[in-house]
Amino acid sequence: MLTKLLHRSVAAVDQRMILLAPPDARIPAAFDSVEVNGRRHADLVSEMQQLRGGIYLRDGAVNANQLSGGRHQTPEDERSWHLLMVDEQQRIDACVWYMEHPSTVAVDRLRVRNCPLAHDSASRPALWKAVEAELDRARSERIGYAELGGWAVSERSRCTSEGLVLALAGYSLGQLLGGALGMTTATVRHCSSTILRRLGGSDLKAGTETIPSYYDPRYKCEMELLRFDSRRPNAKYKGLVDVLCEKLSEVMVISPTARTVAQPPYRMLRPVTALHQPVAAA
Repeated sequence: MLTKLLHRSVAAVDQRMILLAPPDARIPAAFDSVEVNGRRHADLVSEMQQLRGGIYLRDGAVNANQLSGGRHQTPEDERSWHLLMVDEQQRIDACVWYMEHPSTVAVDRLRVRNCPLAHDSASRPALWKAVEAELDRARSERIGYAELGGWAVSERSRCTSEGLVLALAGYSLGQLLGGALGMTTATVRHCSSTILRRLGGSDLKAGTETIPSYYDPRYKCEMELLRFDSRRPNAKYKGLVDVLCEKLSEVMVISPTARTVAQPPYRMLRPVTALHQPVAAA
């Protein structure tokens, strides 16, 4: 059943997804529909923050005094790509942000510097070692680095494939932007970290030492740091990620500023897997 839902959602992703580009982003020429519209971009960011704020508040992850007019705002919102799923009335139903970094970025410039583990003298050395190793690998393989966060799915869509498609689209966007290693913070709540592991996420490690889960007092929940490689999702889902690479080219991209068009850095190395090819369910 889930497999069929995933195929249907992927087939219609050009009608159900909107991409918001960060200011002055390098937008690959693979994207066919790009609109430069600062007002619409700002309105969609505000609507996304409102959705996120309502969901986090009802989940007990934040208090009302941590929101601004009901909106959950973060510094990353201004510097990230946003993948938005919308419903039939074009209301935002799910969201996640994808923040690009060059592989030369310093660890203390990453969002992970705000993680509780980074402020614990006992845990910080291993965390820094693990992230430095990932950045070294990204540099050696001449790809970028990325952080994902701001995950939210409306209550009415939690039993659908929306969240899975959004997570898989993160792999596809990473490929279209040239490939990236990266990390995401994932909550244990709603089995989010378990789902992301099934799609291809894995433990962040310093040598053989696994970076442990931790309690985040800001969001009042247990969290995990997971690493990922946008080029290597779980093999069970590779076909869908390949299809999403093609489908994302048809998705509307809203940019707040005049865009710089770049030649697509990612190229499909083999024919796109047909939508009807079986893909194992999560």
